[in-house]
Amino acid sequence: MHVSRMDQFDLRILDALQRDARLTNNDLAERVGLSASQCSRRRTQLEEEGLIRAYHAALDPEALGLKVQAFVQVTLATHSPDNSRRFQSLIESTDEVQEAFSVTGEADYLIKVIVADLPALANLLNEVFLPHESVAHVRSSIALTSLKDSRLLPIAEKKNRNPFNSVR
Repeated sequence: MHVSRMDQFDLRILDALQRDARLTNNDLAERVGLSASQCSRRRTQLEEEGLIRAYHAALDPEALGLKVQAFVQVTLATHSPDNSRRFQSLIESTDEVQEAFSVTGEADYLIKVIVADLPALANLLNEVFLPHESVAHVRSSIALTSLKDSRLLPIAEKKNRNPFNSVR
């Protein structure tokens, strides 16, 4: 299914599931205004087409003792396909890495990590990232507070959100 062929029912299904993936098919159908069989067929098609990649439980990091989030900028030692693959392998094998992006600017990568405490962050930077053959430079910033933590994509039907078009 290509995004341009999706209708409002598909968008409502996706939005409802990203807010609560544990909805039963009957509950989902009721929320989006379809019969249970139509909803089930559409959900299966959305999964098969890759629009729904997975279902997850959102865990509380602090309750699990993971109290420090940091953003790490990494500059590679050399810019070659082999070096990039080695670095990607490091990222994929490091559980503390939550997200990683190839970026423009001074650094080559921006990585979000989560660890138990500052000594664990120091260990990750000094014993995992810095000694790796692909890495030349690492710079980190510790997140003090989280202003927003959401995985919701902006796909829901929205009214006019432009603040400059207010009614007088």
